[in-house]
Amino acid sequence: MTERKIGMLGAGNMAGALITGMLGAEILQPGNLGVADVRTDRVEALKSEFGVVSFPTNAALIDWADVVVLGVKPQVIDRVLNECGDAFRAEHLVVSIAAGVPIAAFESRLPDGTSVVRVMPNTAAIAQASASAIAPGEHATDEDVALVKRLFDAVGRTVVLDESLIDAVTGLSGSGPAYIMLIIEALADGGVKVGLHRETALLLAAQTVFGSAKLLLDTGEHPGRLKDMVTSPGGTAIAGLHTLESGGLRRTLIDAVDTATNRASELGAEIAAKLEASRGGRD
Repeated sequence: MTERKIGMLGAGNMAGALITGMLGAEILQPGNLGVADVRTDRVEALKSEFGVVSFPTNAALIDWADVVVLGVKPQVIDRVLNECGDAFRAEHLVVSIAAGVPIAAFESRLPDGTSVVRVMPNTAAIAQASASAIAPGEHATDEDVALVKRLFDAVGRTVVLDESLIDAVTGLSGSGPAYIMLIIEALADGGVKVGLHRETALLLAAQTVFGSAKLLLDTGEHPGRLKDMVTSPGGTAIAGLHTLESGGLRRTLIDAVDTATNRASELGAEIAAKLEASRGGRD
């Protein structure tokens, strides 16, 4: 259990997921977890449910915290830094889950030497099953990375990698839940087509995707080997796989990740340019 004070700047779904995971894993006590947001009703709801500390302003939260988790939309990062930049200290560990905002954009606006770690989780954090990528900034220490990994391990699984790969993560696991929801919906539609009730088909489709992923993660086997376990000669699975290959499912999913990665890179460049222009206008 850590004695460090962790401040959640932003009280959205991801903040709620992290609070649930951190307290459930007993990483810290509620009194060491603070929340601030312009939506005071959401802050009060989290305080009532979890017993966390609430703050009336972002600056007050930052002044109290040792670790600040920036869980706000990337579109408002510039405003937050303008309003609260003076509250940050070089001793802070700043953790950003703002999609598309590069570490350099924070490091240039925070006190020299501030540790910044960028994280790309996904919406499955709400179900404590996120796939999160962690990228340390120039001043982040191994201890900082270990702490951030511990926080996000509480809501799923994590990998640590270079920031240059974050756009690829966004294209794969960041956007991935949307792909999987489409696949589940399509499988359920198939079930309805062959006679199953919608609710039954959806449950079976979702549980099949969940169980298959769990089987792969639990066994560590290659997915091709697990696929072969289901495909008996002349059987139903190989007939279905033939249809999927004929329809180009494999190529389509690869292209989806590639396209989403490129779009993440474009959006990141746009956000970085806006932040730099805003900073330059104040110099």
